[in-house]
Amino acid sequence: MRFGSMPRLPLPSPYAPERTILELGDAFYDPVEAADFPQTILRFRNQRWAAAVGLEGLSDDQWLAHFGRFRPLPDALEGALALRYHGHQFRVYNPEIGDGRGFLFAQLRDGAGRLLDLGTKGSGQTPYSRFGDGRLTLKGGVREVLATEMLEALGIETSKTFSLIETGENLERNDEPSPTRSAVLVRLQHSHIRIGTFQRLAYFDLPNEMAALTEYCLRHYYGGGGGGGGAVELLGHMVREGARLAAEYIAAGFVHGVLNSDNIAITGESFDYGPWRFTPFWDGHFTAAYFDHAGLYSFGRQPEAIHWDVLQLARSLTLIADVDTLRPVLDGFPAAFQQALVGTMCGRLGIAAMETERDLALVAAIETALAAGTVEIDRFFFDWRGGRRRRPSPADEAYAAEPFAALAEMLAEYVPAPAALDHEYWSDAGPSSMHIDEVEAIWSAIDAADDWRPFEAKIAAVRRMGGAMRGGA
Repeated sequence: MRFGSMPRLPLPSPYAPERTILELGDAFYDPVEAADFPQTILRFRNQRWAAAVGLEGLSDDQWLAHFGRFRPLPDALEGALALRYHGHQFRVYNPEIGDGRGFLFAQLRDGAGRLLDLGTKGSGQTPYSRFGDGRLTLKGGVREVLATEMLEALGIETSKTFSLIETGENLERNDEPSPTRSAVLVRLQHSHIRIGTFQRLAYFDLPNEMAALTEYCLRHYYGGGGGGGGAVELLGHMVREGARLAAEYIAAGFVHGVLNSDNIAITGESFDYGPWRFTPFWDGHFTAAYFDHAGLYSFGRQPEAIHWDVLQLARSLTLIADVDTLRPVLDGFPAAFQQALVGTMCGRLGIAAMETERDLALVAAIETALAAGTVEIDRFFFDWRGGRRRRPSPADEAYAAEPFAALAEMLAEYVPAPAALDHEYWSDAGPSSMHIDEVEAIWSAIDAADDWRPFEAKIAAVRRMGGAMRGGA
């Protein structure tokens, strides 16, 4: 099943383990063992997605054994595999990376028949850990849960945080108060393979392995392959899915923070959340990572960053394809991004798109209005859901002035999408959001008093918003 046809909600499935990664052979990974943690305290289990892969019936003890102690799942991979890859990190090529604090733990089929990977974060050292301890802070795990839940609710194709387990170690970190609590996280995503996997093969001049990896990705993630133009076909998929991902980030007001080529999945699925943030206002210069001094991965530069990463895939694929056949495919990224941005903007507004030129003009008008900095992004999309202004709103004064007055005239030509306003959420006083002050408050409650109630309440609120965005209950 093609990745882009992912269902909006998971479909329940019987347990269906796979071992397809073994088709590639041991040139692509290294067997590793998980760390032996002092404790395993279950903090989050994603029952919604556990049902999608037939694991919802596990007891808490079984869950801890599989996702805290990493006892192999029945008939799944017999041992964990650290995948090999390289990547550009802030545009500097690094051949010394790979799965440094995580590994591929299992592969499963979901209710839609898609191949999914269970990968880890904070599971211990591997051959690629370099000087790192292979661990994850509990705060980092909490932040990843919150990011994936919010992005999923907004309709973004993201990895799902499957499990978060506190592990009882005290970690020292230079960029946050230490010692701090530790955790191990398991994420469910469509593929553990990323652009950097291809870059490594190009670096070592391995055309046979490159052809095998290309065929593997086409067959298992895009329902294609088997022909003579595999590199061109795969690049075409990555151009489309990368452009879609960039558009989704923009419409969501989301800043990933570290869009290195080793953080771009070959399916275009968003994953690996470190210094992420949602920008409250439409600020193209807004950055998430304190170390991104040049703003390379700022809010407004994310489409450029993902396009550049896809270019690195194209360069890698020249090992098995002629550059003249790849170039026109890569050149289609800007148009694909514009088309995807129309879809994501209209989708978040809950309106039916009309025709290309008018829709593009509407998107430009939305950007202009929001760039004035008088209305927060979440507030705007909430207040104008269905294309009609809600009243009263704290932003009424801003909406009555330019450039929102001109935008209102354009929106008057659009009609609501089916069921766009059916959920009671749209009668709330304001939108659900995930700004940094909220995230820090949630962590403070956990850190100071081991109070997980704000964390659980936020997840419930975000999932309710997701139901409203889908037009369901």
